[in-house]
Amino acid sequence: MPVFVRRLGRRDYSQTWQAMRDFTATRTEGTLDEFWCCEHAPVFTLGQAGKPEHLLSDLGIPLVKSDRGGQITYHGPGQVVVYLLLDLTRRKLKVRELVVAIEQAVIDLLAEHGVAAERHAGAPGVYVGAAKVAALGLRVRKGCCYHGVSLNVDMDLAPFAAINPCGYAGMPVTQTSDLGISLTPARAATALAAHLGAQLERKP
Repeated sequence: MPVFVRRLGRRDYSQTWQAMRDFTATRTEGTLDEFWCCEHAPVFTLGQAGKPEHLLSDLGIPLVKSDRGGQITYHGPGQVVVYLLLDLTRRKLKVRELVVAIEQAVIDLLAEHGVAAERHAGAPGVYVGAAKVAALGLRVRKGCCYHGVSLNVDMDLAPFAAINPCGYAGMPVTQTSDLGISLTPARAATALAAHLGAQLERKP
């Protein structure tokens, strides 16, 4: 089942979020699934059940209360975001299966470059040792999902110190450039989209 990949460049978070909601609200049974690959200007996003107290200090970076799952995270230039706009009902795909597939796509991408990554029980995302390299959050409406996964590639990680990443105090974060992987954000986005597509094709 094909997926159309859009490369959006650097986009405003709130405008992209609204576009995802509009896409999902108006899609039909025949609408092709899509991946949207982009970067965002600096922004903190708070998940639907997110607690504002996980924002520890005001850096002058906007905070957007989103409708995705999960707690608080940071998006900024040099981080690749891939949004997955999928008809889960058509794909006969459960949310938990999709989460595992997204995590595996990141794990496989890093493994291609000699970096061993893993899941942590009870804390969705992908980690290298104790440090988080990719975060994910999804929203499902009428059997279709949006939002997706962010992979830290080559960015300023300092704003993560102003939050409890994904609600975990003191959680370290890392990025592919610090792990010896010489991928640009654009190349990382292309590779991650390919791995995500491969995971979806493996689903019976």
